[in-house]
Amino acid sequence: MQYLYNKITIGLIALSAIGLWSCGDDFLHEEQSTAYSTQYFETEEGLAALATSLYGNIRWHFGYEWAYGITLYGTDEFTNGADLTSEPWNTYDNRLNPSNATVGTGAANNNCPPVDGLWNQMYYGISSANLIIANSEKISNEDIRNKSLGEAYFLRGYNYYRLFAQYGGVVLQTEPVIGVVRNFERSSAEETMAQIISDFENAYNYLPTTNWRGMGTWTKYAATHFWAKALLFRASERNSDWNASYIDADLAKCIQLCDEVITARPLAGDYWDLFARWTGVDNPNEGLPEILMSAQHNADSSTRGRFGNRTHSYFTPQFNTFSGGWVSRGPHIGGQDFQRCRPTEYNYSTYDNINDARLWKSFRTVYGVNNIVNKELNESFGENAVDLGDEGIIFILNKKDDNRFDGESYGRFGRAVEGGSTFINPETDKWVPNAFPLYLEGRYVLPAYNSNGDATKSNVFCGLNKTQDGTRTAEGGDSHRDVIMARTGETYLVKAEAQVRQGKYQEAIATINQLRARAQWKPGEDRELYVDGSIAFPLSNSLHSSSTNYSKNGKTDNYVNWFANSHPGYDGGNLKDEAGNIYLSRNTYYLSTGIDKTTDPSSLQINSPSNLPEEDEAILSKLGVSSEYERMLNFIFNERTRELNGEWNRWEELSRTGLLLKRTKAFNPEAARNISDRHILRPIPQTFIDGLTQDNGSPLTEEQKKSLQNPGW
Repeated sequence: MQYLYNKITIGLIALSAIGLWSCGDDFLHEEQSTAYSTQYFETEEGLAALATSLYGNIRWHFGYEWAYGITLYGTDEFTNGADLTSEPWNTYDNRLNPSNATVGTGAANNNCPPVDGLWNQMYYGISSANLIIANSEKISNEDIRNKSLGEAYFLRGYNYYRLFAQYGGVVLQTEPVIGVVRNFERSSAEETMAQIISDFENAYNYLPTTNWRGMGTWTKYAATHFWAKALLFRASERNSDWNASYIDADLAKCIQLCDEVITARPLAGDYWDLFARWTGVDNPNEGLPEILMSAQHNADSSTRGRFGNRTHSYFTPQFNTFSGGWVSRGPHIGGQDFQRCRPTEYNYSTYDNINDARLWKSFRTVYGVNNIVNKELNESFGENAVDLGDEGIIFILNKKDDNRFDGESYGRFGRAVEGGSTFINPETDKWVPNAFPLYLEGRYVLPAYNSNGDATKSNVFCGLNKTQDGTRTAEGGDSHRDVIMARTGETYLVKAEAQVRQGKYQEAIATINQLRARAQWKPGEDRELYVDGSIAFPLSNSLHSSSTNYSKNGKTDNYVNWFANSHPGYDGGNLKDEAGNIYLSRNTYYLSTGIDKTTDPSSLQINSPSNLPEEDEAILSKLGVSSEYERMLNFIFNERTRELNGEWNRWEELSRTGLLLKRTKAFNPEAARNISDRHILRPIPQTFIDGLTQDNGSPLTEEQKKSLQNPGW
């Protein structure tokens, strides 16, 4: 990574670094260009090409470990697994400081997310946006000019939003810079927020309502959503020392904008449609009206750009290792068990495990046996022994007061080792080599089943399924699916929080109830059915064709026929890929809840802010909050977990509202030891500060450098 003053120098722009794509049926088609001069981007052709290339800038967010390190780690929702690549971002120890962590300074490896990564990459996009805005009059076609302006304002506003969310007030550069400049000044938080809001308003005025470039196009509604978020941010606690005069107007406008999005871009009918029913590259669900912004990816290596999509690697537990090989890794159904993002106890416990379908549509609880590792051990269970395709790993997402398994009446829970699991699933009457409940005898026990001897770095956890991709061509290959960055589900939560801040608690409950209505089980719905994006593997063109056979319940059939004749495509069927990995299309719903089988609808509706769900009341009690405002604000954040779990913004939202310290200390033991007031903002990168000079070219004094740094760093 280079420094900021190089990022916004426009003598030559290397488009191979930010990606250049041309318009067409697929606007991610990449032209293999290397470098263009400033003069090219003052031409109509160059400006149009540059506007298209802006979309490449947002791919950076999901190309490597920073995807989760700076957005999910060190919060109430996620802690680290046994892999410690990004550990400093979770534990807040002294390796997280203004300088990038390296092996030499204590990082586990050189892939630890750099402190200056976001800083540098966001200014890449800002510099391109500035060129378009400054030279837009050279685009003769008014329609193209306005759309290009809208895209430039949107990306600049978005990039400054991300910078502000992490660092606070930053350097505001809104004009192209010629030559090397080393004496930038840092703007205040108020000035930075004003610029962000202005950019989103301009984007709103210029962008069309339609996806004019195709799926992933930034539209008026993407700008509306982020304009509303920016107004809510300005009205939030982190800005309380200067925002008083803005709050009333900002909240009113925020709600108005949210209503505009909610009306125009309705929720998908089923929560599953957003992430789990992903059947392959560019499938129709990636274009659902609810999706307001996404980072575009596909299977064409020529459009990969500098960064592919690595998000599939980060949420899966280390199943191959802890299962002892009974469930082995593979490129498609097995997943890549990088075990980076381990959900906290809070994460699981915030769901109503009986009535909230989002829990079962967000987590994978069952893995199939694809390797009989110990034939003698297996045969010792007699008629309860497992066959290939039976349950090899199960996670029982039970509640703290569940005493059905106390005393381990169905056998011991644990892993497939001598003296380990003897659990016989009462539903299948089969031994389960690896069986893990959340709770036994009122204690949270899941991390204790680790295979590395350290529950604080456990490799055993039930992982999110939102990023699974069965079309990858190699175990370590990049994912080909888009990454959702904003959707109407969050818009409801933004509106509800604004209503809470207005003191309109009952109205906020009504808004949340609309969102929770989708999360309820529908009449006739199979609560034990499981789906995730792994089912896309037969569509991978490099490995399969429409005539490729696959195994389903012991039968061989054509995938296309099976898919077309199934409802909703995966009912009761088990898939097996070419590596022998077993995909079981069921979950542990009934084993986890203990209720009788039912296809009745459920209800998640809330009547009053004084009578919140049992799960929420337990969380609020642990947080020690009592005022109506604190209760409702924290309730909104519980609902954000249930609706937006793992969707790349938790740290920034907690920092915004002043909830980061309290909730992280309460629910993330690995982070609680070190987190302090200074961690509300990230450190300004030392690489940037050290590269600055005074007007006369002399280095900054230590006092001047200190004045540019955030408090406590």
